Amino acid sequence: MLRVDICAMKRFEQVDPQQELRQQIQQRKQAIYAYRNRLLSEILGQPITALSFACTCHGKPYLKEHNLAINHTHSKKIYALVTSSEQQDIGIDVEDLERQVKLDALAQHAFHEEEYQTWKSMDKDRLYWFKVWTAKEAILKASGLGIRLSLKDINTRVHPMYDNSQMQHESLGYFAYQHFEVAQSLITVAWRTGQGCGEFIFPRIQIYRN
Repeated sequence: MLRVDICAMKRFEQVDPQQELRQQIQQRKQAIYAYRNRLLSEILGQPITALSFACTCHGKPYLKEHNLAINHTHSKKIYALVTSSEQQDIGIDVEDLERQVKLDALAQHAFHEEEYQTWKSMDKDRLYWFKVWTAKEAILKASGLGIRLSLKDINTRVHPMYDNSQMQHESLGYFAYQHFEVAQSLITVAWRTGQGCGEFIFPRIQIYRN
C-alpha cells in the first residue's frame, strides 16, 4: 500500500511580509519540513526530526532508522507526501492544472518522440501534457536519480485514456505510476516494479486530505 497525505499550501503562508523574498521562501520551506516531520511522527507513532534523515549519494532523503519510504512535493496550491513500508523506491509530483505553461515548447524539449506524437494526435490535450510531465518527475524521483537523465530519453508510455501505466528504461529499470486529480491539481505517484509486468497488480493507494 502507498499512503498519500495532501494539504493546501495556504497552510504555509504565515510568513512575515516585512522579510525579504529569500527569507520568506526559507521560512516557508522550514514550515513544510516541520509539517512533513509531524505527519511522519503521526504515521510512525514516534518523534521524527531533522536528525532522523540521511541522504543517498544522489541526495534523496530517507529515514535512517525506519523501513518507511518517503517522498514529498508541492505546487503553488498543493503539498503532497507519499509513504510506504512495502514499496521502497517511490516518488511523487504535483502540478496545478491552471498553471500557465508554454506547453509546446516544453514538450519539444522534454517529451520522448512517442509521447510528443501521442500528444499531437490528441490535439495537444492539456491534461495529457500534465500527465506526461508529472509521470516523468515522479519516476525520476522514485529512481533516486533526480534530473540526472534527460527527460527526453524517458518514455513514460502515458495512456491516452487510463490514469495508470507502466514503463521501462534501460538505466532506471521498471516503474509503474498512478495519476489523481485533486482540487484542480494533478498528482502522480510512481514506484519501482519487478521485470515482466504481465501479471502486475497495482497496489492500493490511500489518500488522506489534511
